[in-house]
Amino acid sequence: MTVGSKRRQPSLAQLRGFAAVAEHLHFRDAAAAIGMSQPALSGAVSALEETLGVTLLERTTRKVLLSPEGERIAVRAKAVLGEVEALLEEAEAVRAPFTGALRLGVIPTVAPYLLPTVLRLVHERYPHLDLQVHEEQTASLLDGLAGGRLDLLLLAVPLGVPGVSELPLFDEDFVLVTPLDHGLGGREGIPRQALRELNLLLLDEGHCLRDQALDICREAGRDDVPVTTTAAGLSTLVQLVAGGLGVTLLPRTALKVEISRSNQLLTGYFADPAPTRRIALAMRMGAARAAEYEELAAALRQALRPLPVRVLEQDT
Repeated sequence: MTVGSKRRQPSLAQLRGFAAVAEHLHFRDAAAAIGMSQPALSGAVSALEETLGVTLLERTTRKVLLSPEGERIAVRAKAVLGEVEALLEEAEAVRAPFTGALRLGVIPTVAPYLLPTVLRLVHERYPHLDLQVHEEQTASLLDGLAGGRLDLLLLAVPLGVPGVSELPLFDEDFVLVTPLDHGLGGREGIPRQALRELNLLLLDEGHCLRDQALDICREAGRDDVPVTTTAAGLSTLVQLVAGGLGVTLLPRTALKVEISRSNQLLTGYFADPAPTRRIALAMRMGAARAAEYEELAAALRQALRPLPVRVLEQDT
């Protein structure tokens, strides 16, 4: 390249189109995902290949594959788009805090029980904030946070994920939910060791609450929990308990909602220290709106005090 000459640079539309194709490996799905017509998307990717002088895709009649070069460029394109999104977030945060969109991801074992408090807080204190809620399992939420699809998560921690900062909100105890005729139903001071002998019902794989329940069992000296019946959500889980199929563990915040669904259930409470889980907000480390998220976490801690939880201090 001669001195003073300029290399052609790809446009954001080209990078966004290629990143979508790299993710979906299907032009129709990629076009739908970014709101672009298939011809326009195909043209954007072709223009990017011409601009870079690199073949990014291997096109066949049935599917689309990334070339080896395309796989490398896809990583860079995703990073560039992430930085552009961060730039826009920074500008929005400087212009006016707590305005614009906030895409909040929430796990299913938290959403029904905490969202009323979260939504009421946002409505009353941050009326110009466009809160968009996405209920997904933890792995999907973390992917969305890393990829810029989500801004903030409300979920169980610790996560132990590089590049993610946690803002702890509260700890809550687990309680034992049993059928009416169970010997531990309605008891207090239940030793954790009792879990060794119980027919414990669990959520499907992928739910962090399932993993937490298994960890509690291991801490109680039980290495294996035979899985004969599972449920996709806590509502189904407690109905299985009411039907006499076993017992389960519920976080305290879920108790009022779920136990009210049946008159065939009793609650047992563990001896101190009871098994617990910690709920927090999680954000990308160095997020442009970090100060807003920290302020939101502080406001949430106050709003959550009426719930059966132990609210944590900011520096916990």
